Amino acid sequence: MIFQYEFMQRAFIVGILLAIIIPFIGILVVLKRLSMIGDALSHTSLAGVAVGLLLGFNPVLGAIVISAMGALGIEAIRKKIPKYSEMSIAIIMSAGVGLAGVLSGFVKNSGNFNNFLFGSIVAISDFELLLVIVISSIVIIMSVLLYKELFFIAFDEQAAILAGVPVKLVNFIFTILVAITVSVASRTVGALIVSSLMVVPVACAMKFGKSYKQTLIYSIIFALLFTIIGLSISYYMGLKPGGTIVLTGIIVLSIILVIKR
Repeated sequence: MIFQYEFMQRAFIVGILLAIIIPFIGILVVLKRLSMIGDALSHTSLAGVAVGLLLGFNPVLGAIVISAMGALGIEAIRKKIPKYSEMSIAIIMSAGVGLAGVLSGFVKNSGNFNNFLFGSIVAISDFELLLVIVISSIVIIMSVLLYKELFFIAFDEQAAILAGVPVKLVNFIFTILVAITVSVASRTVGALIVSSLMVVPVACAMKFGKSYKQTLIYSIIFALLFTIIGLSISYYMGLKPGGTIVLTGIIVLSIILVIKR
């Protein structure tokens, strides 16, 4: 029985929580045309992982700090060169990968570092489980409180400014939420594939949702479906959980695109 093991119980709790909060972030990332920000921040988070391993504290905390700095860097560069805002993602990702590459050379136990590349949801510690619960609560609460503002900014930032929405503050909060969500998700599904988990459920939902709210709800449903099926398949077939979850999503998306033209 899959739930007789404590590590699988933790894996499903973490997976379900992430499947709920990632679409809150993912749908806004897609609408703001920043789909690759997940890739940039997840790669940047690896530098934080290396710092944590080198200095002897939890790598997830290091990932959160460095990712937050990277996210703020992306936002700052976007404001400086608004016509070519996608360059900000490439710049920060390059800096993050370069820093991670240099620092990883000093990490004695490369196995711990490699766990963050493809994730290790079945090896979640009690502290990391608590961290996911706290971060999930923060993301849900802030997303609900700022629902209208985030919705407005995602579709038309200039109109939101004219309407009196505190765009700078809301963008700052959203940027931090993206960073902490990506950092935690990198630990569980892997830094190399976390952006897929942000985009694929939203892409599936967009084929069915007729409004922003509907698309968000469908995104959460799809993310939960991919996570539960992916974890179950990975357990019984001995596969990597993170990759299996994402491949499940890709297969479902492919079927939807073929059937629902």
